[in-house]
Amino acid sequence: MDLEKLLHLDAVIHSPMRLAVLSILITVENAQFTFLKESTGATDGNLSTHLAKLEDHGFITIRKTFAGKKPQTLCAITEKGRAAFTEYLEQLEHIVKAPQKQGKKTVEEKREKSVSTFMVDFSSDDPLID
Repeated sequence: MDLEKLLHLDAVIHSPMRLAVLSILITVENAQFTFLKESTGATDGNLSTHLAKLEDHGFITIRKTFAGKKPQTLCAITEKGRAAFTEYLEQLEHIVKAPQKQGKKTVEEKREKSVSTFMVDFSSDDPLID
């Protein structure tokens, strides 16, 4: 595994809650705070803290509006956030594929070797086999 790549994953995105938020926002034009809260299982305060961090880094925009007399908070991913999220996913993919590139055996190769190790040739003239 390429530890250098692992150590350079974007810590802002790597947080499970912020990763979940960005995973949602990258698939929609925008999302209401209440939708993000319900989707992630976060509390109001916890989600607000994570959204503020994403906004501080320019990964999302937060817009407060009113629907009638009811306040709404809308969140949307920015181009910077989209690029950072895409780079984060590419880094993860690189980490996952690193063992194969370094000549290490894949899971399938390891399985095949373990199966062949236990194969026995029963076609011989062994007197114990009738």
